[in-house]
Amino acid sequence: MKTSFKLVPEALKKIIRETAEVSQETGMPAYLVGGFLRDLILGVKNFDLDIIVIGDGINFAQRLAKRLKADLRKHDRFKTATLMLASGLKVDVATARTERYPGLAMLPVVSPGSLEGDLRRRDFSINALALRILPGQDQQMIDLFSGQKDLAAGKIRVLHALSFLDDPTRILRAVRFEQRYNFKIEPSTLALLKQAVAAGLLQKTHAHRLRDELVLMLKEFYPFKQINRLGKLGALIFLSRNLKIGLATKNLFKRLEEEILWFQKNFSFSCWPLDVGMIYLAALLSSLPLVEVKAIIQKLGLCRKEEEKILSFYMMDSKFKQRLSDKRIKPAEIFSLLESLSCEVIILLRASSTNGNLKQHLADFLKIYRGMRLEVRGKDLRNLGVLPGPCYKKIFAQVWEAKLNGQVRSYEEEVVLIKSLIK
Repeated sequence: MKTSFKLVPEALKKIIRETAEVSQETGMPAYLVGGFLRDLILGVKNFDLDIIVIGDGINFAQRLAKRLKADLRKHDRFKTATLMLASGLKVDVATARTERYPGLAMLPVVSPGSLEGDLRRRDFSINALALRILPGQDQQMIDLFSGQKDLAAGKIRVLHALSFLDDPTRILRAVRFEQRYNFKIEPSTLALLKQAVAAGLLQKTHAHRLRDELVLMLKEFYPFKQINRLGKLGALIFLSRNLKIGLATKNLFKRLEEEILWFQKNFSFSCWPLDVGMIYLAALLSSLPLVEVKAIIQKLGLCRKEEEKILSFYMMDSKFKQRLSDKRIKPAEIFSLLESLSCEVIILLRASSTNGNLKQHLADFLKIYRGMRLEVRGKDLRNLGVLPGPCYKKIFAQVWEAKLNGQVRSYEEEVVLIKSLIK
């Protein structure tokens, strides 16, 4: 573990040192747990710290947030809190707890517990590791369930036979970790997983929880691997019985990977971070009829913007695509067709088409037309003797069209055109 910690960025080391100070100050033992330790052993970057506290986790988080000057979000029901640092780093602090499931696939009832009880409730052995946080001391890994052995062997293993019954979302997490690390779900765990799928537990789980896990899968580096494996296990049934994962889906996902990389290389500075999860979700559902897609969107509880991104892609009829494929289409019309679309939909359009003209027009919109602006302003019209009113909008619209089509290129040319329009 000494060698591994050399890979941890200084910003994370500072958080760990401050955590050790709070632990000493309060007398509450604190432990690094879960994914951070897992990835530390594997040599994989993971900047999200998970900390469990024996005592009052929320009080501990409040003290730590004050030291780190971080924003704090409390989750009283689960006795947890999240610290958001100005640097963008995130720290989850939780009270060591036990969980009791009142029924199959239901949310757990949480109560304070011991370190062993907290680790025992976790999903897989590779996520049930802990390391005591103490100032200036190297500590041995606490590994009650042979998680390090499973990491070395590349195995995904649940901690008990009722794991998937308690929380069926672990089915999706098992596949996500398996495919991310090129591990294997070990035989007994795989048998339990298949039994849970066959018993219809995914359909009995709240769709919003499944949505969150699905979106995480779709944000992985190679999401088709995740979805394909899930499909072969029959676990996509919670979305639709009609959803088939075949060559068409594979090819579309591959083209999307290329288009997303192209966009991030050329345009990420000019757009909000891409919602990659929604791009791949739209692609995943693309073989289904619109009425079923709408039903799935409602079931998953997607927000309004997410719904718009998916549905606007489905609304692109053949006439729309045919018009964008016309080599003679003018820039002003390209802008008119695309101005209301999100970057996610434009990427989907490029990936779903093989027409060179259409792909070029979409690229031109992003490169040229979307960033264009008129240089003339209302004061220029007033200086030319035009009284404010509805005519302003008409004049600006005509100048804007001319600029898009390359008929005017400078402030002076815009003014000349306005003078001609006034006459």
